[in-house]
Amino acid sequence: MSQSNLKHMEKIKDTIDKSQELSQEEKSNSMKHIEEWYQEDQAWGTFIEELSEISPKIKALLAELGLL
Repeated sequence: MSQSNLKHMEKIKDTIDKSQELSQEEKSNSMKHIEEWYQEDQAWGTFIEELSEISPKIKALLAELGLL
């Protein structure tokens, strides 16, 4: 995850945590989802990196598809 996206995620988590309108259960569920998205994003980045190592052509194809 890029530094920019990581900062946005932390800001979202902080805002959720400080919310007066959300119950503790809603906050907890929201945090769980954010952590899942983070892990999925990390896994996607690893997958793309490994594919890119196979051939520079694959990296170019993924970029053309808008996946990079």
